[in-house]
Formats: sequence, structure tokens, C-alpha cells
Amino acid sequence: MDKHITAPFDKKQVEDLHAGDYVYISGVIYSARDAAHKRMYDTLIENENDESKLPIQLEGNVIYYLGPTPARKGQVIGSAGPTTSSRMDKYTPLILSKGLNGMIGKGKRSQTVIDAIVENKAVYFAAVGGAGALLSKCIKKSEVVAYDDLGTEAIRKMTVENLPVIVVIDSKGNNLYETAVADYLKQQE
Repeated sequence: MDKHITAPFDKKQVEDLHAGDYVYISGVIYSARDAAHKRMYDTLIENENDESKLPIQLEGNVIYYLGPTPARKGQVIGSAGPTTSSRMDKYTPLILSKGLNGMIGKGKRSQTVIDAIVENKAVYFAAVGGAGALLSKCIKKSEVVAYDDLGTEAIRKMTVENLPVIVVIDSKGNNLYETAVADYLKQQE
């Protein structure tokens, strides 16, 4: 089912999303990759989980695992394809506990992350890998808001319009990577 949501969004909207839903996200989301996640994680640990010490508010927001290429003249951002999500798995449970509602990336997540998604009523979306040039057209505004020294891995605040994603793991733990394989095998019988 196709759904349109505006970010940031609340837990009720998260609960209405189901593994396999096609979703078009508009609104404000943030980009962060490995190095930015490590810094946020370390900041939380060093400051006894005080999220006010983070450079962005996590509550209700979405993080896109993205390190864009440099923008060409006249463009808002360069290629904006997703990064492999498992590289953030070590940091994700703590970050989800601070109110993050959604993550966008590609690939499977660990069982620890899936458990944290369910516990915190969050959602994991997949964006199509290899389609970064097309995905960049959905980003209407982009500005570095933290960790500028990390270059492409800096945290960016991005305004998106109809960014196409698929719900892979919903707030109940349903995992499209598992159910799609099971459904395919059932059809082959």
C-alpha cells in the first residue's frame, strides 16, 4: 500500500506503517553515517545519556544513512543513495531510545536492532541502493548542521519531497527481508 507521511512524525503514524508498505516521505529528515553515529553515541555515553548534548533533536525524527557526493553546480546535493545500515547497528539501540522514529538505509539489521525497533516503536525503511542520482532529486534543501569536519559524513538537515522508501521492519518487528522470502518460497510450492 502506498502511503504519504510528513517528517517528523509521531508514534501513531509509525504504528500505522507495515512491512512492505511503499512510503513517500516529505518534510525534514537528517543524514548521518558511521562517524556521526559514533560521535552521537560517544556524546550520550560521556554525558550520562543526556540527549540535550546532541547536535540534533532525535525525538520524532528520521535519520537517512547517507553520505552524499558533492553537489554539482545548480544542484542541492550530489548523489544521495543509502549506506549499508548494519554499520550503524552498534549505535542504533541507544539512539532509538532517545526517540528516533525512523531510519532509512539498505540491507539487513541485527536482531538487537530489530528488538530495539519494537521496544521503541520505530520503523526501518529501505531506499533503493544504486539509485542515488534519482533519490537526490527528492531533496529540495540540504544544510550541514553538525560535525562539519566529517565532510560527507557530517549531519545534514534536509527538506525532502516524496522521497520513496519501503518499510522493511515495522514497529511490531515484521521484517520484509524474511517475509518476502517466505512468501516467494510458498508460491514456488
